[in-house]
Amino acid sequence: MPHQLNLTERYQQILWATIRQYVATAEPVSSKSLAQEYDFTVSSATIRNAMGRLEKAGLLYQPHTSAGRVPSDSGYRIYVDELITPDGTLGHQTEQLLNQQINWEAGSVEALLRGSAQILATLSGYIAFITLPQNPTHQLRHLQLVQVDPGRVMLIVVTDAYDTQSVLMELPASASDKEQDYPAEGELEIISNFLNSKLRGRSLLELATLDWGELDREFERYADFLRSLLKTLIMRVQAPASTEIMIRGISEVLRQPEFSQLQQVQMLLHLLEEEQDQLWPLIFELPESDASARRVTVRIGSENPLEPMRTCTLISANYRQGDYPVGSVGLIGPTRMLYENAIALVEAATDYLSDTLSLPMDK
Repeated sequence: MPHQLNLTERYQQILWATIRQYVATAEPVSSKSLAQEYDFTVSSATIRNAMGRLEKAGLLYQPHTSAGRVPSDSGYRIYVDELITPDGTLGHQTEQLLNQQINWEAGSVEALLRGSAQILATLSGYIAFITLPQNPTHQLRHLQLVQVDPGRVMLIVVTDAYDTQSVLMELPASASDKEQDYPAEGELEIISNFLNSKLRGRSLLELATLDWGELDREFERYADFLRSLLKTLIMRVQAPASTEIMIRGISEVLRQPEFSQLQQVQMLLHLLEEEQDQLWPLIFELPESDASARRVTVRIGSENPLEPMRTCTLISANYRQGDYPVGSVGLIGPTRMLYENAIALVEAATDYLSDTLSLPMDK
């Protein structure tokens, strides 16, 4: 896998320059063009050799024989993870622009999100989306783990509105390291009691913040499984109606050469307009319980599970109301995008919405 490669500084520079050149021109990149456009201290032949090695590593490819090279999804992944940092200046300018151009005094959340999405689409040139804030106040009334058969359990949750949600999941292989293989009913009862004592009366969104270190050592092997179970449950409870994802910028992205094929555009538009329920789990991801430092999720090309998205990049981040993530901001565009700018724009819009929606409403 490309992530296991240890690229030297030269290879990193050449991969970075190839991606920047391709983003700028939308044309396959030759070693000659890199030698002319970038201040490399090596010959065109050395650059050509390095590009060949990057191609063998799966980070670049030739769209056809004798052409220059273009980045692969794996090449973009290394670019995003290792070779760039978001443009902080652009992020600051974007927050200022949002503050200046959007009149939050009117108090309409929908107008706030619609205006923010339009500005984000205009600045980026990509499709911008913002989900309407979800109600973070659903509270847990009762929770129960029930063994369905030796390899599966069902988590049943009753909220304060007496809504019942359930999730059925296979027990993980790691849970079968004891002689009895799977947890006995008594163990499930103890875990259920633990979860109830920790979570009763708390917001469903607080499930992600549970301190799993308090689980008795005997049950530590179930921690990852329970974390996954609860995350699945929250996503199901929080999933909005399809009308609650605001989308702007379709006309902007149609100017990109990658979207010149009508069939591809139609597939993407159908997903955005008719199948938003499929998009929701991709764009609203709850933070991991270990409070992962990564704020923005970037899904590049084939990393997207939905067919219409496999030639696109999806960049998203959660905005918050107080302490809880309640919605998502994001961009959808071709994989050929200037990621340091796109990520900065998403972060800025996320910060702006989080700050604005957390203000007192009696202005």
